[in-house]
Amino acid sequence: MLRLILIVVAVAFATVAAVACSPVRALNAFVSSDSHELITVAYGAGERRQLDVYTPRATPERVRPANGWPMVVFFYGGSWNHGEREQYRFVGEALAARGILTVIPDYRLYPEVRYPDFLKDNAAAVAWAFREAARRGADPKRVFAMGHSAGGYNAAMIALDARWLGAEGFKPAQLAGWIGLAGPYDFLPIENPDAQPVFFHPNSPPESQPIRYVSAAAPRTFLGAAPEDKLVNPERNTRQMASKLQSAGVPVTLQIYPRTNHITLIGAFAGPLRFLAPVLDDVVEFVATAPPR
Repeated sequence: MLRLILIVVAVAFATVAAVACSPVRALNAFVSSDSHELITVAYGAGERRQLDVYTPRATPERVRPANGWPMVVFFYGGSWNHGEREQYRFVGEALAARGILTVIPDYRLYPEVRYPDFLKDNAAAVAWAFREAARRGADPKRVFAMGHSAGGYNAAMIALDARWLGAEGFKPAQLAGWIGLAGPYDFLPIENPDAQPVFFHPNSPPESQPIRYVSAAAPRTFLGAAPEDKLVNPERNTRQMASKLQSAGVPVTLQIYPRTNHITLIGAFAGPLRFLAPVLDDVVEFVATAPPR
């Protein structure tokens, strides 16, 4: 038994090391396909406007709700410069295994586009989710926007700034909630050299900042962060966003996970890294307990 425990610990630490060297990609080796059905759908024209849909498989333990599964649209990070939906299979599988129909879209990146064009793609993906929810077995009144890092920014802008969903014929108020993990919400002047050209540094538009759009109309919110995040300051971004939303009367769940960093915060969705923090459990509870809109 001791030998087995040591092997498990060694594998876990090896996985942490792999994630540190090649973020998130290594975690898909541990993904099971038993929990879900996976299909790919176009939500617009072009290779970068496709999305993967992870539909939970109903079992005696995982019963489809009468009105359909809750639905999460997850936006990945990558400084708006890189990222592919296939890299985040471990997120789609983790949520589907907990009874959440999960949509992971690609979206156009720099240098093909700059702010705000990728937000138009994000809004189109969420609009697809609203339109398709019932047909795909999900509840259209329980749709959530979620993102990590730059994807957390995307989710925040979709949930707080009505311009983007409005262009698609929807409103942020139709979201049951939004989830931001280590997202940048107030980051001018931009220090990250990868992000600078995306936002026209040094002439970055002030209206690009999610913190400007906090109001009492914002959807219910879950915010998570690592306390020692070296890429996105958790005090200026996550805690400030939580404080402003709470002051506006918006229900907010704030979680700080001491044993995580910027990458392992999302990596903790994968089985081998769940010992780091209960991020998956907390997100699932937030989705499960949020009332329909």
